[in-house]
This record gives sequence, structure tokens and C-alpha cells, in this order.
Amino acid sequence: VLDLMIHDIDVILSVVNSKVKRINASGVSVISKSPDIANARIEFENGCVANLTASRISLKNMRKSRFFQRDAYISVDFLEKQVEVVKMKDAPEKPGEFDMVLQNAEGDKKQIYFENPEILNNNAIKDELETFAQAINNDSTPVVTLKQGTQALDVALQVISSFKN
Repeated sequence: VLDLMIHDIDVILSVVNSKVKRINASGVSVISKSPDIANARIEFENGCVANLTASRISLKNMRKSRFFQRDAYISVDFLEKQVEVVKMKDAPEKPGEFDMVLQNAEGDKKQIYFENPEILNNNAIKDELETFAQAINNDSTPVVTLKQGTQALDVALQVISSFKN
């Protein structure tokens, strides 16, 4: 949790921008005395729910986040540095020949749009250290503030403590 999941917690806290309401988590020890696989469900006061899984024994390296919201799905692959956005909008009166149009259970027609935003290739750890050094050298606010880092650590510790419950 403190090694792998904390980065996801930090990202989620910055995106959701709401107080944590409830955390339910489980951890399973497979090859060590501490949990090797952890799953957490974090509920926020604004109604958002985050499901996180971190494993240090997975056979495949994976760093993905998926965001579901009304009329959109966003998939972020941090390892492959790819983003896929699928949006649904009201279908036009006369859709084009190749437009993807679906009809939902209520009878509304929606058109699907796909986007793949360009991602700049970078070394995230190097960038993190450089921006931290710049904040020290320039006496400026770092990208992740002390308050944000403390909040992520607090949530991570709540995840760990809920293993014992």
C-alpha cells in the first residue's frame, strides 16, 4: 500500500477533490508476512467511489486507472503512456454513414466519440525529483504539496488499518 497504492491514492485525491467518507479494504499475504495484494474501496462524500488494487506478486506489470462518469469513460495506462477517452453525446438528427449511434433503454440515441490524447514521453520519477528540487531551489510550492502528500499517506494508513478490521 505504501509502495504501490499510495501513488494511485494521490492521483485519485487530486481528481476527486472531496473528503473520504468510508474505506473498506482487504489485504492478502501470499509470500510474505505483510499483504502482497491489497484491494481498497474508497467512498467520497460527493458520491464518487474508487476501487484500487495493488499487487507486488502479479505476473504482469500494470499501472492503469479507469474513470467512469456520466457519458464518458477514460482509461489511462501509466506504463504504456496511453489515454483513451470514450464519450457519449446526443446523436445528431442525421448521423453520418460511419457514426456509431446506440439507443439506450430509455430510447435516447447517443453517438460514441473516441479520443486518444497525445501523451508526452517522460520519466515520471526523474520529473518528480526535478520539480521537487526546483521547489527547494526557487522556494516555490512543489507540484504535490505537503498537505496533499499527508492526505495520501493518511488514506493509505486508513487502508492498512482496515485490513485488521
